[in-house]
Amino acid sequence: MSRSAEEIKVSIKNGATALGIEFGSTRIKAVLTDETTAPVAQGSHEWENRLENNIWTYSMDDIINGLQSCYRSLAEDVKEKYGEELTTFGSVGISAMMHGYMAFDGEGTLLVPFRTWRNTITAKASEELTALFSYNIPQRWSIAHLYQAILNGEEHVGRIRFLTTLAGFIHWKLTGGKVLGVGDASGMFPIDTETGDYDEEMVEKFDALIAPRGYSWKLKEILPKSLSAGEAAGVLTEEGARLLDPSGTLKPGIALCPPEGDAGTGMTATNSVAVRTGNVSAGTSVFAMVVLEKKLSKVYPEIDLVTTPTGHLVGMVHCNNCTSDLNAWVGLFKEFYEAMGMKADMNELFATLYYKALEGDADCGGLMSYCYLSGEPITGFEEGRPLFVRMPDSRMSLANFMRTHLYSSLATLKIGLDILFKEEGVTLDQLMGHGGLFKTKGVGQRIMAAAAAVPVSVMETAGEGGAWGIAVLASYMKNKAEKETLDDYLNRQVFAGGKAEIMAPDPEDVKGFDAFIGSYKSGLAAERGAVDGLKM
Repeated sequence: MSRSAEEIKVSIKNGATALGIEFGSTRIKAVLTDETTAPVAQGSHEWENRLENNIWTYSMDDIINGLQSCYRSLAEDVKEKYGEELTTFGSVGISAMMHGYMAFDGEGTLLVPFRTWRNTITAKASEELTALFSYNIPQRWSIAHLYQAILNGEEHVGRIRFLTTLAGFIHWKLTGGKVLGVGDASGMFPIDTETGDYDEEMVEKFDALIAPRGYSWKLKEILPKSLSAGEAAGVLTEEGARLLDPSGTLKPGIALCPPEGDAGTGMTATNSVAVRTGNVSAGTSVFAMVVLEKKLSKVYPEIDLVTTPTGHLVGMVHCNNCTSDLNAWVGLFKEFYEAMGMKADMNELFATLYYKALEGDADCGGLMSYCYLSGEPITGFEEGRPLFVRMPDSRMSLANFMRTHLYSSLATLKIGLDILFKEEGVTLDQLMGHGGLFKTKGVGQRIMAAAAAVPVSVMETAGEGGAWGIAVLASYMKNKAEKETLDDYLNRQVFAGGKAEIMAPDPEDVKGFDAFIGSYKSGLAAERGAVDGLKM
């Protein structure tokens, strides 16, 4: 049941709300929820990573200014809608892009520029650690970045006193606590799902591996403490309140939940934290999360093993590239539209082109695209080289062109999902979809269903994204019943009576996508040759 503006105003005044802030790749978003976990206000800040010295990064100014701008945007939205100043909340949660490398010395100084998940500069470290642990260590994981810095002989490594993710950093600045939600922690270093802590045997192996280098620290001394969803993770300090809200209106003392990664908040936002559930997030990058009933039979470089916010094992297929190249092509159509003297509405333009794609041939008519704006570890590419190709007899049309780019945005994801479903026999009733790819009703959902060959469901609330997901986790910490699990809380409090649209895969679409993937794989070797030829 929807609540009146006056009821929401009382909730805000009494601090009965939950605030979630998530740092995405292109947008920082804040969501305020009421006692029912329904979103009642939002704020946002646009930002973009930059490639500096061959490193994808955001500066410290980008991070802090973005945080403050996003919060200010939320406060303005609350003031406009309800006439209230934000002075307190019931609870707060911070989320961000997982993985990457933020290393600090004993004074809290960032030792090298933030290295984001998007970098593919740790291939040697990834390979050696995977062999050492018999556990897949992707290039973007924090431990891979740390070990690569060691292999590179980087001077700063000996001065590290704290290593964390972006979410962990923001939480630390707000509370003073060096902690991390177990889901985010599982993208730094492998987690023992029995204990919810870093795998002790692997920690010992790593310490032994680097012992000859004589560093003064041990691995667990520099990693954040791993916490499960529902655990208390500190309170907003006076300094943290001023950092978040320089106006001085916000009061300290507010409880924060464990900071989580965007994968964990995506699982929460789609009610996909229980065994045999799964979700896919598709935007700048694309990743699918499948909560597993048991461990996989062997190590797959295409499959990451991470956890839910409560520590259940998850098979994760993460691809660096999804809609960036597609968005660039839509931008080109916008330029043409405006060159013809017309004003382009981007929502209308995207919708028109996406719906046009559904008119294309199921196999895209022989057109092919590789959307690698950045490196793509799943297919072995260290650098990005977007490529669109066709044969002389390919059926070139707008519909096939757009369908090709939609297929391409999910192609590497499909390669990983095929391992889970076809080689490991993992079964799901459906995938829950969220992210920008699913905004145009029925299009991204249909293409995703064809790629995964399972029904894809999109919920009304899924569009709220990870900022809402971390607000829900903050609310869970504050309002859960005694011994109530996260999945029970979600089913009781958050998703009871929620509406979802389910789309089963069309057999012809599945057949067409399989044909596309066959050509995609056979063309990878040729593309690698082209990339090598372009290297200077």
